[in-house]
Amino acid sequence: MIDKIELACGVLRVHNRILINEMDEGALLDVETNRKILEIGSEIFENEIFGYISHRINSYAVNPMVYRDSAEHPLLKAIAVVSESEMRRENARIEQQFYTNKNSFQIFSSLEEAMTWMNEVLSSYSKEKSLIE
Repeated sequence: MIDKIELACGVLRVHNRILINEMDEGALLDVETNRKILEIGSEIFENEIFGYISHRINSYAVNPMVYRDSAEHPLLKAIAVVSESEMRRENARIEQQFYTNKNSFQIFSSLEEAMTWMNEVLSSYSKEKSLIE
């Protein structure tokens, strides 16, 4: 399995069923770039559900419409934003308002916390699926 993908605007890491995006300093995450990332996720995880973590090491801009677009993606089940910066976490709280499923968008100060939460969310979907089948 691929574990690192270089994008024009940053790096996408793959861990289990989670995409971890680290955007470059000063980059813009727009709807087009977001769709490409979601498409990569769908291909890598072979049309299975997955989660997305925005690891905000650098400062960059986000078009809030990416969250409306992401909410419509059938395989994306959760989004987490990780930043050690209180200001970036506050920005993420504003961005969170654009994501229609607030329960599946969480903000963390450490990648470990986000990974733990994301694994729990994805496991709950897997359990639901096995109950249905």
